Amino acid sequence: MLKIDALPNVPRWAVLAAHTVPLVTLPSGLWRIAQVAGLPVAEQLGRNGREVAVAVSLTLITEGLALLTLGLVRPWGEVTPRWLPLIGGRRVHRLAAVIPALLGATVLCTIGGWFACTQASGLMGRVTQTPTQQVLLVVCYSPLLAWAPLVAATAVAYYRRGTTVLRSPA
Repeated sequence: MLKIDALPNVPRWAVLAAHTVPLVTLPSGLWRIAQVAGLPVAEQLGRNGREVAVAVSLTLITEGLALLTLGLVRPWGEVTPRWLPLIGGRRVHRLAAVIPALLGATVLCTIGGWFACTQASGLMGRVTQTPTQQVLLVVCYSPLLAWAPLVAATAVAYYRRGTTVLRSPA
């Protein structure tokens, strides 16, 4: 059985959700890298240095942001690592992690909805040329739809874990 190191009071579903986030962003990044590397994943649009830099940067930023979700279930999300200048060894304020995570989830939902409603059909017609390439594009980008809900659920679990809820006697 796979053992994932996390804090003892974190629900197992939150740990799995946080570890799934980097995995749902990976296929789209690999597709972008394959495209600028010249692999036949889509019609080649001219692979210049700028396109390569944008594709690699977008992939690294996306994966970096996705990996930050792990902080919501790992010890470094509770207390900052000592090697960080100025803030090392300090407790992380709950809202300092939850607000950016929920804002990020909101932005992801907004971008996903905008893209699905306005850009997806045009992109399919412009970027890809064969049915196989179209299927590959959809397979690589569809997992991104799970990114926002996974981050939001993990952020809510992080917040609930760190706050005390007063319950009335039954």
